[in-house]
Amino acid sequence: MPRRALTDQAAIAAMIGGIDRVFSSLGRVVLCADPRWQVVHASHGIDALGGEGTAASLLGATLEQLLGAELFGPGGALRSAVEAGERREGWGATLLLPGRRPRRVAVTAAPLVERRDDLCDPGVAFVVVLRPAEEAIEPGAEPGVVHFSGIVARSQAMQNVFRLIDNLAESDATVLLSGESGTGKELVARAFHLHSARRAGPFVAVNCAALPGDLLESELFGHVRGAFTGAVRDREGRFELAARGTLFLDEIGDLPLTLQGKLLRVLQERTFERVGESRPRESDARILAATHLDLARAVREGRFREDLYYRLNVLRIEIPPLRDRREEIPTLVEHFLVDSRRRMGRGPTRLSPQAMDVLYRHPWPGNVRELRNVIERAVVMCEEDVA
Repeated sequence: MPRRALTDQAAIAAMIGGIDRVFSSLGRVVLCADPRWQVVHASHGIDALGGEGTAASLLGATLEQLLGAELFGPGGALRSAVEAGERREGWGATLLLPGRRPRRVAVTAAPLVERRDDLCDPGVAFVVVLRPAEEAIEPGAEPGVVHFSGIVARSQAMQNVFRLIDNLAESDATVLLSGESGTGKELVARAFHLHSARRAGPFVAVNCAALPGDLLESELFGHVRGAFTGAVRDREGRFELAARGTLFLDEIGDLPLTLQGKLLRVLQERTFERVGESRPRESDARILAATHLDLARAVREGRFREDLYYRLNVLRIEIPPLRDRREEIPTLVEHFLVDSRRRMGRGPTRLSPQAMDVLYRHPWPGNVRELRNVIERAVVMCEEDVA
């Protein structure tokens, strides 16, 4: 090994030690990464989050594993910017440490040193600084961009939802998500699951509006052989498949009245019966429900059981429509452009000011889902760098 390489490595080690001491005194965590975005140094401040020895255990892990592909995977927003020599400050992310519940953090990332052929591998190329997410937004300040378990948001309303998810991380309370179609209710439900004590269990989703009542009953509770024509063997339902995990009942407002009573029994007694069976089975699934309907009005009109409504409405979260959080449109556009280019290997790198103005003025009846489809279509159809 050349003497200069040894000298440079010693200098780098001394520099890292100095960075560690400075940031530890400020309550920050420092991660240094090589050109492949693998961790070559983690400050001991991270032991406070993951337990003693966490810093050493992270060596060789990728930033993508720790902070998500949307930010640090190939083509990720932060990774692309930093590789281009830029610095990004105060981005929200979810830190995933082995054996620990996900934790929201604010991320600052920057290039540290240029790649040198005469330096021993691994050389330090990038530095990432983490701090508690609650410090990311000062009272009265404009919210920054937050990446939270697959959700990208900028508005205060959505960041309030993220805080609520964090606060309920250890709770099994039933949650009712309401909002227009396309606002991202299932993504919020998945975030609830990923930040809960049940995150190691399955996340099972069923759309209550997609199946007729007789099939939906079997889908939810399962059936035994011979229960009806075509039931040639015993079959587990979604409640059993979601054991020790989370069951997400989408479009709960479309659940037939005949099944509403059976669902109420599961919520109250934590037991259910398969179709064609009289033996009760225990339910060990947390229930999250979602609807685009006004359930209180459905109760008044006799289309939804009042007792079930109050049992589901333990905690209600309203997901605002996109037209009420237009400040998120540029953030979502960039996110969908990156995602579509990654999947399709083509498309515009940005939208023109004229195109962005059209997006701002559109009423978005289909909400975020509609915006995603519009951007995906632009990636498919546009042959230029700018759409």
